[in-house]
Amino acid sequence: MRRTSCYQAHFVTAVAALCVAMAPPTTVAANPNAGEIRVERYLESVRHDPNLVLAFLREMPKGGDLHNHLSGAIYAETLIDWATERDACVDPKTLYLSLQPCGMEKSTVPVKTAYSDPVLYRSMVDAFSMRNWQLSGQSGHDHFFDSFDKFNAATHGNTGRMLAETAVRAASQGEVYQELMLTPGGPEFAAVVQKSPWNENNDLVNLRETMLANGMANAVEAAIKEIDEAEAERNKILRCGSAQADPGCEVVQRYLFQVLRGMPKQVVFAQMLSGFETAMKDQRFVGLNLVMPEDYYIPMRDFPLQMRMLQYLHGVYPTVHITLHAGELVEGLVPPEGLRSHIRDSIYIGHAERIGHGVDVMNETRPADLMRDMAQRKIMVEICLTSNDVILGVRGPHHPLHAYLRAGVPVSLATDDEGVARSDMTHEYLKGVEEQDLTYSQLKRMARTSLELAFIPGDSLWSDSSAFTLVKACTTDRGSAKPSTGCQRLLDGSQKARLQWKLEQQFRDFEAKQWSAAPERGRTVQ
Repeated sequence: MRRTSCYQAHFVTAVAALCVAMAPPTTVAANPNAGEIRVERYLESVRHDPNLVLAFLREMPKGGDLHNHLSGAIYAETLIDWATERDACVDPKTLYLSLQPCGMEKSTVPVKTAYSDPVLYRSMVDAFSMRNWQLSGQSGHDHFFDSFDKFNAATHGNTGRMLAETAVRAASQGEVYQELMLTPGGPEFAAVVQKSPWNENNDLVNLRETMLANGMANAVEAAIKEIDEAEAERNKILRCGSAQADPGCEVVQRYLFQVLRGMPKQVVFAQMLSGFETAMKDQRFVGLNLVMPEDYYIPMRDFPLQMRMLQYLHGVYPTVHITLHAGELVEGLVPPEGLRSHIRDSIYIGHAERIGHGVDVMNETRPADLMRDMAQRKIMVEICLTSNDVILGVRGPHHPLHAYLRAGVPVSLATDDEGVARSDMTHEYLKGVEEQDLTYSQLKRMARTSLELAFIPGDSLWSDSSAFTLVKACTTDRGSAKPSTGCQRLLDGSQKARLQWKLEQQFRDFEAKQWSAAPERGRTVQ
């Protein structure tokens, strides 16, 4: 049941929009929580008007997006443009892109044909995304995962442009930080795999040594070079460092090495090893993650082995962070036994510090005990509401978000694949308000949590991340526009604290605006 509040407005008039007059930011005076209370009151007053809620949430600071697949973050329209630039072809029936000469293998036509063929154009947009997926004849799950192979030819070699597009969108959503999942790899990596076959004794120690001897260092250097070139292209596109720099230049982008868990054993282990080795050599790679559908045959069959791989490699590289997709499953998608332990094993065996999705948590063995331990150990769940809705059909009261909140498990909202899903962070927050009945204070906590539990180096601004109590050096700085000398010393030495301070400044300015409760018909809410 939706909670009631004297500030909820059942009939919001057009005049309400005028109540959001944007006064210059001022410091909140005596009560440091006064601004938060006033903003909470405003959100409650407009909760039943999705247009006003959307406008409010678009301006709200959102911290970081910690679960974002780079290739899935690009909108279909952009993919069509990039494919056209490459003189790519498309099969009008299957809608797969190809870089082969048009008409050679199949009845393909130039992608540019879509610009003058509305039926082909809209069909490509639908095929590359979840738009109109209900008309595809597929489940949301299948349509989603099938889309990537269709547009893959457009994303290949465009990492820099993808970074630019996601940075621009993040800045427009009020984000300051992203952890983007990608899989660097080229001929150097392929050579390592080719020279290092799987040994049936499952001897991971020997396999690691073999891969290191067979050129893994070259694969790592190639991955780093790929990111160097991509960031250079991003910075050029966004004019970073110039007077005309795009706001996207201010978004800090870091990378999670994406391991394709649906691949053969030696490929999975090689990608894991490459991820760990790369993270040790380049701080821009802040950790790694396993991707591809959790319910596919190989990920289900090899799940115990893959957890053992992570357990072994974590012992070799204990400082490298791990976040894992786990529990992106529902009843019927896999046998009941497949729902019992993926989250637990990802944490206890795979050493995951964060969990992506975690949708099937209530199907885990002893879920209450599991969530209690997650809360105590601060194992965060990256909540992807749109993704869970369109892929798994899990939404509203069926989503375990509130189970996590009741258990005290830290959570934050994330986009997952905003381009394919046709969403963005603002609309994730909107789903949080409309479908999960989240309050402003809960959303604010999630934004703060996203930075607190991000894999950012440095000391935290918070001495207690549960109550968000400032560290001693910054105790007198709450609500201040300029840090004290002691607090500045902390900021100078910690990238994490600097981003957290930036978020707090954004909240200070956001809450200082003249948010007035919208009037109900017949009376004014004070």
